[in-house]
Amino acid sequence: MKKTFLYLMTAVLLYGCGAGKGLISIDNAPIQVAMDLVNVTNDQVKVNMNPGAFTVDQISFRIPKTVPGTYSSDDYGKYIDGFVAYDYSGNPMEVSKLDVNSWSISNATKLDRISYLVNDTYDTENEVGDAVFSPAGTNIKEGSNYMLNLHGFVGYFDGYKEIPYRLTIEKPAGFEGATSLSRINLEEVDNVDVFMANRYFEIIDNPIFYTKPDKETFKVGGIEVTLSVFSPNGAYHASDLRERMEKMMGAQKAFLGDVDATQKYNILLYLSTMEDTDARGFGALEHHTSTVVVLPEAMPKERLEQAMVDVVSHEFFHIVTPLTVHSNEIHYFDYNDPKMSEHLWMYEGTTEYFANLFQVHEGLIDEAEFYERIRKKINNAKAYDDNMSFTAMSKNILEAPYESNYANVYEKGALINMVLDILIREKSDGEKGVLWLMKELSKKYGVDSPFEDDQLIDEIVALTYPEVRDFFNEHVIGDNPIDYNIYLEKMGLTMNKVEEQTGYFLQGEVPFIDVDQSNDNAIFVRRGINLNSFLTGLGVQGGDIIKSINGTAITLDTMRPIIGQSFGWSLETNIKMELERDGEVIAVEGPVGTPTVIVNKIVPMEEASFEVKELRNDWLKN
Repeated sequence: MKKTFLYLMTAVLLYGCGAGKGLISIDNAPIQVAMDLVNVTNDQVKVNMNPGAFTVDQISFRIPKTVPGTYSSDDYGKYIDGFVAYDYSGNPMEVSKLDVNSWSISNATKLDRISYLVNDTYDTENEVGDAVFSPAGTNIKEGSNYMLNLHGFVGYFDGYKEIPYRLTIEKPAGFEGATSLSRINLEEVDNVDVFMANRYFEIIDNPIFYTKPDKETFKVGGIEVTLSVFSPNGAYHASDLRERMEKMMGAQKAFLGDVDATQKYNILLYLSTMEDTDARGFGALEHHTSTVVVLPEAMPKERLEQAMVDVVSHEFFHIVTPLTVHSNEIHYFDYNDPKMSEHLWMYEGTTEYFANLFQVHEGLIDEAEFYERIRKKINNAKAYDDNMSFTAMSKNILEAPYESNYANVYEKGALINMVLDILIREKSDGEKGVLWLMKELSKKYGVDSPFEDDQLIDEIVALTYPEVRDFFNEHVIGDNPIDYNIYLEKMGLTMNKVEEQTGYFLQGEVPFIDVDQSNDNAIFVRRGINLNSFLTGLGVQGGDIIKSINGTAITLDTMRPIIGQSFGWSLETNIKMELERDGEVIAVEGPVGTPTVIVNKIVPMEEASFEVKELRNDWLKN
């Protein structure tokens, strides 16, 4: 304990070192940050920052409003309490709060350090209407785990995001921090970790997950992958998931070939109990050399493994874009007044497309499963505005009405890439595709060479064909819906209508209902999708708000058990629903029957020529 105390007092230079402070210039010394995970009170972590000496009279300190990859305004400053600035004599200084994420400090030449407390986001997900997406959030659970997405803990001073940071963390005994952030070894100091970052972006790009270690490490080509798992009830261990993850990531590396954007990669898996103060937003958030994944601990192993394959493969492919190929808006990201890029069709769409294509390419799924995934994306995309320009949506994604269409980047965004892939394959006689295109863009740009946002499509057309320009103008920049049949036929595929059995409220994992967070979390029937016979037989329509079922008032909490009960309904089970439609309450009633829906299945055309079949094989296998 004494070694730790002395280290923090001297090497970190945080506390009252006024006499020597004048020797330190912010231009040539790292910003020193200290975090204490040992003395946690009320789920709050104390942060101290020593920025060095300022030569200006006023400086602003900011915690991010938004961070790359989230495409949402999360206002991490609202989780900060007790912000105090101290002068060299240890006296509090005058501070003005500019907004929820920003503080202005007067007489900045006298500033020695700042101090504040950080609340975690997981505790509030059940309370806050606009909750932070869990993989981008934070958790402080003393003696259990500390999910440090550092944008929730560490801020920056205006004009000083490009200087180094030195981060010192005092940790509980027996805990290890899983991260890709560069670490300084201090074997003589007990339970203290020290990390270095070249600039602020490296701080927020490298989450740290402190737990009692449960990890597996394996090699994928030249990449060292570490899987760290936190399972609160011990339901899973890293060793349970290693085999499937190693196989999956090996297949990804084989698919990417000579693309090597990193030598190490960390997967930080947090399994949630789904209790009121635990994570509720399931999925993952990408970083250059790691990803944070949040999933329910209660998932059966087979479903957990498949979820990990789907989400981690998506996040890992982000090493191609936007982590390698990206615009100035991404490279010089403004965390508090972000200027968004117009290329979400690539950043998320290409990545999601690759996450499915590589599985059929490397034999993890068969062609029929790949076609089914594409069919579901075509169907899911109908729930969004199909007449919305994708580039306009991307540029304005933080604003209405574009924000509510964000999830379409995983549906139509992936389909845009499928069509682009098919076009390039057709024009190149099968030799080139979207993967080839991304490799070419990687050669020209790369991690440290962003492109101009309004020049990317010109670059792509110059590398490919005039027909690609027409496609972008019509369907990506333009607002004309895509007729997917035209492009599937180029690969000898067609859509046949078939009847498929569903659940009463779900089709597989795709719901017929959703939650309207802008209307007191009302449960409504989704628009723009094919509803099953159960709903249409009762006269339910897309957009209807479900007010009650069999006398039970419907909320998010009461709907969950009803969905569970529906798996035990018989054909003769009778149901009564009250619906709100255009402000009018409507009562419907009837037997539930066997729910089915008419869907389009993508199948090979029997009359396809040999040349078309070869082109399809190039698309899916070469």
